[in-house]
Amino acid sequence: MNHCTSRSRLRMPLCLGLLAALACTAFGQTPAPPAAGPLTIDLQQALSRARQYGGQIQTANLTLSQATQDRVQARAAALPQASALSQYIHTQANGTPSGAFVSNDGVHVFNDQGLVHQDVLPIFLRAEQQRAAAAEAVARAKVDIAARGVNAVVIQDFYAIADAARKLENATLSLTEARQFLDITQKQETGGEVAHADVVKAQIQLQQRQVDLNEAQTTLAKAKISLAVLIFPDFQTDYTIKDDLEQADVVPPLPEVRAQAVAINPDVKAASAAVDEAGYEVNVAHYGYLPTVALDVFYGINANQFAIHNPDGQLLPGNVAQVTVNVPVWNWGATKSKVTQAELRRDQAQLELKLTQRELQAALASAHAEAEGALGQVGFLRESANLAGESLRLTLLRYQAGEATAFEVTDAQSTVKQARDAYDDGLARYRIALASLRSLMGTL
Repeated sequence: MNHCTSRSRLRMPLCLGLLAALACTAFGQTPAPPAAGPLTIDLQQALSRARQYGGQIQTANLTLSQATQDRVQARAAALPQASALSQYIHTQANGTPSGAFVSNDGVHVFNDQGLVHQDVLPIFLRAEQQRAAAAEAVARAKVDIAARGVNAVVIQDFYAIADAARKLENATLSLTEARQFLDITQKQETGGEVAHADVVKAQIQLQQRQVDLNEAQTTLAKAKISLAVLIFPDFQTDYTIKDDLEQADVVPPLPEVRAQAVAINPDVKAASAAVDEAGYEVNVAHYGYLPTVALDVFYGINANQFAIHNPDGQLLPGNVAQVTVNVPVWNWGATKSKVTQAELRRDQAQLELKLTQRELQAALASAHAEAEGALGQVGFLRESANLAGESLRLTLLRYQAGEATAFEVTDAQSTVKQARDAYDDGLARYRIALASLRSLMGTL
């Protein structure tokens, strides 16, 4: 009887679930899928998402698109331009074929022509197209610069979450240790082994650890919001990160860092392309000294009637070609001023390139030193945390044996919490320094 009843109870939820599914299907509804857990992302995924949603990168991409259109327009300006003209002119008649007081050749004038226009010099002088291409290269490099700036923020926020999550674990563990110590003092007070002051001391320690736990929870929540704004369209998305603070990675040697970073650094690329753009700007400024030559070819009709043949049977459409040469003579030194101005901009671009290269070398040396220094401290911080934990264990044993005071125990608890937090801070510092170095090298 009990066996049958248990089987009926097992079938009951299955039947209810089946009925619910059939009801949803009958009413055209799809049963809700099971709730999924929070999204887990690693650093690479966070960086990829930031490139997708980062406002700075989107702005830089729009600038690049505009520079691309400038290059297209510069190329089109050197090619033949075609247009069409359709015109009708009516002149008041006065009994003469040409009308009254108007320099037309008839009362009715029809002008329908196709025009092909070509500026000759741009075919041979291509500095304007080269300048536009260099400007596009500058904009493309600035996209990489924007991405690197976003990377730096994402790296900081990502490891801030990892550090905050570990500190939350430390705060939880410290709270557990404080509760255990309070329990010990209460039991010993009951047995008459310690004074009530030890219980009070343990209660104060417990309250402080509860405050630390609340603070750690708040810090973690704020850190997750800071990163979510960069990597999600909705910063309220529930997610967690993959903690790689304990991952064993070595710092690459400085010569390797320099060789790789200099070859692909977007700041240097942008500065170098800016030098090229300024050089082409000088060439364009010199064009002001040259004459302009234009070739125009017209084909169509310009007659007193809209027809293929006139009354005499002659064919009306025809073609006209003209060449226009415009020689600059005097403009009060404006062209010379433009050339001088372009040369000054070129000199400034060259100076900025040298400064960028020097700043890169300094940044690489500083980032490499930071990574090596942080790595050197991780071992000491780990050993300090282990020693602090062992000290707490021994102090607690001494207290239970009546050889230590409550103050010594609470001091040991505070010391071990600080040592654990310092170790996690050291790990985060190293991972941030290493990720920043790899970002400079372009390997992240």
